[in-house]
Amino acid sequence: MILFIAWKNIWRNKARSIVIMSAITIGLFGGIFSYAFMMGGMLQRVDNAIKNETACLQFHNPAFLLNADINNSIDQPELYLKQLNQIKEIKGSSDRLKSTAMISTSYASSGVVLNGVFPDKERQVTKLYETMMEGEYLKSEDQIPIVIGRKLAKKLNAEIGDKLVLSVPEINGDVAYGAFILKGIYNTENDMFDGVQAYIKKEDLASLVGVAVETTSEIAVSLFNTDLSQTITKSLQKRFASEVKEDKIVIRSWKEIDPTLNMMIASMDYFSWLFVGIILLALAFGIVNTMLMVVLERVREIGMLMAIGMNKLRIFLMIMWETIFLSITGGLVGMLFSAVFIAYFQKYGLDLSAVAEGMNAYGINSIIYPKAPFSFYLEVSLMIMITAILASIYPALKALRLHPAEAIRE
Repeated sequence: MILFIAWKNIWRNKARSIVIMSAITIGLFGGIFSYAFMMGGMLQRVDNAIKNETACLQFHNPAFLLNADINNSIDQPELYLKQLNQIKEIKGSSDRLKSTAMISTSYASSGVVLNGVFPDKERQVTKLYETMMEGEYLKSEDQIPIVIGRKLAKKLNAEIGDKLVLSVPEINGDVAYGAFILKGIYNTENDMFDGVQAYIKKEDLASLVGVAVETTSEIAVSLFNTDLSQTITKSLQKRFASEVKEDKIVIRSWKEIDPTLNMMIASMDYFSWLFVGIILLALAFGIVNTMLMVVLERVREIGMLMAIGMNKLRIFLMIMWETIFLSITGGLVGMLFSAVFIAYFQKYGLDLSAVAEGMNAYGINSIIYPKAPFSFYLEVSLMIMITAILASIYPALKALRLHPAEAIRE
């Protein structure tokens, strides 16, 4: 009976109820969509980093992490590669030779990180070949090819087919020079990555610096399920425990390779919840104000109910349920609108090409696909319920302080 009365009461003044419900709807829509937008952008950033940059996990010589020198290569990399190929969760592994270098054209020069790779292996580990904006990715049969990023190509004023000169330190400390043909230009929409990473065939780099083609600076590993990165990393650390203990190898997941990505997701989640909390707090003041108006308008009615025997608990519950119904109705509509808009943009994307340059500077795509898990909606629903209960306390207590005889005379 109390629930029925409370529901009928909120529609006695339809205009006021619709206004407060609309405020809740708009506020929640803004908070939820903002969360989905920011979370979608960060998850895309992580996904791109795994697909194009770090892979799921990597093997290194511990000394290489302190000094990225070719001399600090992995000892007997073929032993690790052989065992990695036997693990069913692993999609592929690529042994890379890495070196710093100077790349030049007749127009300009720049420092780069040179990656010597086997094209077929690299295709199994990264999706860089899918980001080619001009030309094509490396092929095993190509002669002295090189692939660079959009940002670097722009800096060098280089076009497909141009000759690029590389200056690379040799194993003995001298400087070697080599001319390569620009085969392709990729665009990962991460300016920091696209401006410094260049790719050539591993045998070309090995020949240039004077080492055996088996020499490996890094082994990158991709998984069928990227969510298993931490689990597989720990499993491999146990499998190669003796080598890890003897400091022959270090195995790290993408979270350890680039901890800023994980930190960005955690901080974004925190600030999104803070944003939603501030919105609900602001709405709570509006709800309190509305319910105080309701109580003051119905002083005589509440006094009459007290006079005929309705106890204070029932009056308290009636005011509380009116507040909850107002909040829940507006909240449900707000979450419904949010879910519809998020589902639409999750499918078609939110195009922010107008500010692409600024977003690419932080490694974020110009087309964002918002994402909000179902658990987030449940948690927001709980927050709305708590907000409604807290907002109902003061107006309900105000009603309980009324004296029936005085209230009836109002």
